[in-house]
Amino acid sequence: MAGFDKLTGKIAIYNDDNVDTDRIIPARFLSMVSKAGYGELAFKDVRGADFPLDHPDAAGAEILVVGTNFGCGSSREHAVWALQQAGYRAIIGRRTATSPGFSDIFRQNAANCGLLLVELDEEAHRHLVEAGIGAEATVDLPHQHISVHGRGLPFEIDSATKAQMMAGLDLIGTTLIYSDQISQFEGRSTAFVPPR
Repeated sequence: MAGFDKLTGKIAIYNDDNVDTDRIIPARFLSMVSKAGYGELAFKDVRGADFPLDHPDAAGAEILVVGTNFGCGSSREHAVWALQQAGYRAIIGRRTATSPGFSDIFRQNAANCGLLLVELDEEAHRHLVEAGIGAEATVDLPHQHISVHGRGLPFEIDSATKAQMMAGLDLIGTTLIYSDQISQFEGRSTAFVPPR
């Protein structure tokens, strides 16, 4: 997967809290045998005339601004795939004193699939929401800040996740960095391994 460095693009805003994975991608679509085709199914059951992601100014947005505890509920990589295939490369959530921006399992699935998740405090998040659907923002992962309307909004991110995202590595790719050491260990290991 491609590494993430800096992204400048339009924002879409779906500022609801506790959006679960079944709202992102309804369970009835999880039986598809391909990894493709999920983008047009994202939020299928909640779309309507006033759905904010269908606002004309949100067309082509690559940055999605959400509320707190986004991606809660059951674990499914399909939710991440749906968001990516809908065109989003970064999701920005709101962190409060009592709630994280994202659920833990969704956070791990996103990192493994190359979708950047950023948490902002309430004031910074409010500034981003007030910029409005269609506003241009820049997400700068190396410097850990978002720029919108001339204002910089700093964010924190786990250093291992940041390195993984910038290098474009999933868990397997991260493991393969150590393939020489793994081969050397296996070469000198005396543990019994059944024949294949």
